[in-house]
Amino acid sequence: MEAFARLLDALLYTRSRTAKLRLIADYLVATPDPDRGWALAALTGTIDLKAVQPSMLKALMVERVDATLFALSHDFVGDMAETISLLWPNPPGEKPPAPTLDEVVAQLSGLSRGQATAAVAALLDRLDVQGRYALIKLATGALRVGVSARLAKTGLAQGFGLDVEAVEEIWHGLTPPFTPLFQWATGAAAPPTAGNVPVFRPFMLASPLEEGVTLDLAEHAAEWKWDGIRVQIVHAGGQTRLLSRTGDDISASFPDVQLDQTLALDGELLVRGEGQADSVAASGSFNALQQRLGRKAPNAKLLAERPAFIRVYDLLSHAGEDLRALPWHTRRARLETVLPGLDPARFELSPLVEAASWDELALLRDAARDAAIEGLMLKRRDAPYVAGRRQGQWFKWKRSALTADCVLMYAQRGHGRRSSLYSDFTFGCWTPDGQLLPVGKAYSGFTDAELAMLDKFVRGHTMQKFGPVREVEKALVLEVAFDSIHASTRHKSGLAMRFPRISRIRTDKPAAEADTVAALLKLAT
Repeated sequence: MEAFARLLDALLYTRSRTAKLRLIADYLVATPDPDRGWALAALTGTIDLKAVQPSMLKALMVERVDATLFALSHDFVGDMAETISLLWPNPPGEKPPAPTLDEVVAQLSGLSRGQATAAVAALLDRLDVQGRYALIKLATGALRVGVSARLAKTGLAQGFGLDVEAVEEIWHGLTPPFTPLFQWATGAAAPPTAGNVPVFRPFMLASPLEEGVTLDLAEHAAEWKWDGIRVQIVHAGGQTRLLSRTGDDISASFPDVQLDQTLALDGELLVRGEGQADSVAASGSFNALQQRLGRKAPNAKLLAERPAFIRVYDLLSHAGEDLRALPWHTRRARLETVLPGLDPARFELSPLVEAASWDELALLRDAARDAAIEGLMLKRRDAPYVAGRRQGQWFKWKRSALTADCVLMYAQRGHGRRSSLYSDFTFGCWTPDGQLLPVGKAYSGFTDAELAMLDKFVRGHTMQKFGPVREVEKALVLEVAFDSIHASTRHKSGLAMRFPRISRIRTDKPAAEADTVAALLKLAT
């Protein structure tokens, strides 16, 4: 456990990607099984110790230290794991030996929440500050040390001289602590295979199209960039898996999307919009999709109201044949022959966007304010399907952001570096009867200088305090940028903004001239 704690501490304070890879590689090479397998599982987010919850950890702390001291410390430090690790009192007497990582996982796996409380406390008593921090991060699954699952796998590959793409190919056929993987890595056994099961294929990604750049439409195909979540659906060995961009298996949340052919498809997961269930071409907004994303076991009512489907971009494998090395236009032709054999209610071909010129394409992009369109994808017609972002192959060309002038209503202090500043802002627009109604929240988009200005305004114009929240005088107008806006029954205003951020502080505009809720409703999709 001490070695894992040192690894997390080093990763937390290391910014360089190369240095992070070296730290991970050195740890995995030097650490014996199964500890290194559990560490890799933690770094890739494949450990789920459900019994350990933040509320339980807070309850443990207030049993041992003053509740106000803990609350103030947490507010200042910003990270709960760090706060607990620093404040946890050392037990009297000689401290027992620190547990191994394998011992920690074994003790915390399969426990009820009631049982986990005593187990976590006993483990914390055996660890030092670094160890306690690592334990809490491991148990809650929120490492936040600047390491993605892909980076962790790359570190593994680098340490043992493996091809990271080969690791990705077999990854979803393995389970922690990945003993067959490390046996292969050390030369003790042949490479593991997923066998006749659906495996994940790393996604090909697009680079943002730089401002002012134009592309030759004879060499590039254009299609809509749909506003859902990028998925891969794979069928093999009688099983279907729906995999997210990070490789997470989300099949249980979308049991209505199934394949009955040996295929691997790349596409966008969407749901039918309200009142659109009978239209195969229609799709709902991201706000509608969110109602499904958080449900691990959706009920029959939700499945009927928000049926899911995939708008298919690409064909990666067909009848056991890997097609990724073929050019895009060949894969597209194959896809057009395969798709008619699939359920039309669940699988649609993402249409190509035809334009005679770049200017015409730009006009089509700017006019596309559909609920489920973010912009355009531009793909070289001869591009193979390769993992990651490859220069000059695929581009994403998002539509311009929408803006609205809103009035600052409430503010709340941030955490960590922002713990002393009011950095989380709620803003509103006017109703016909002259009332301000909250329409969104934002905590980004501003510079440090603008944040200091906003913080000063909040402190100087506070009207009421509600715990950490301050209500301010309705006098400051903020220009809020957002990607899209959707009708929502979950919000009092009837609106939900997608990715709101503060783009400008409008000191030049009186609050009475800010936008109305009715004006925003006209933009809703």
